[in-house]
Amino acid sequence: MEDEVDRLVAAWRRERPDLDVEPLEVLSRVSRLARHLDRARRLAFAERNLEPWEFDVLTALRRAGSPYQLSPGQLLTQTLVTSGTMTNRIDRLAKKGLVERLPDPSDRRGVLVRLTEAGQRQADEALAGLLIQERALLGDLTDRQRRELATLLRVLTAPFDNIPI
Repeated sequence: MEDEVDRLVAAWRRERPDLDVEPLEVLSRVSRLARHLDRARRLAFAERNLEPWEFDVLTALRRAGSPYQLSPGQLLTQTLVTSGTMTNRIDRLAKKGLVERLPDPSDRRGVLVRLTEAGQRQADEALAGLLIQERALLGDLTDRQRRELATLLRVLTAPFDNIPI
């Protein structure tokens, strides 16, 4: 079975036989897959009237476990955005009643962001919808192939996820 990357690689090999275009066979597929995944995620989130960034913040809080709260700094670390962006996102989620700000008992100047019941419901329902979309994307792989792919992708991504900030 041929895909678009096979055609792209063949064209580059024909046009630039002096270059080793083998990395394109993996990374162009990862890039294309990321675009398909982004579309599937947007569809799953749209069904819950959520933006992808809203899902990221809500699920970071949900994964924290009861009482489903984190500091804005912890949210920054998990969502990879700037502090100004996070402040804006927290404000917008608070207006929707999905999170609330509370004083941080361990830091008089600090705040904690807590998931509301409505936010927890949104996070749980959006995650369930996302998993349906993602299972469909992986549908042609066997269980063994999915495990192998996860292992190989971990080898590629772990160095990026473990860079000290």
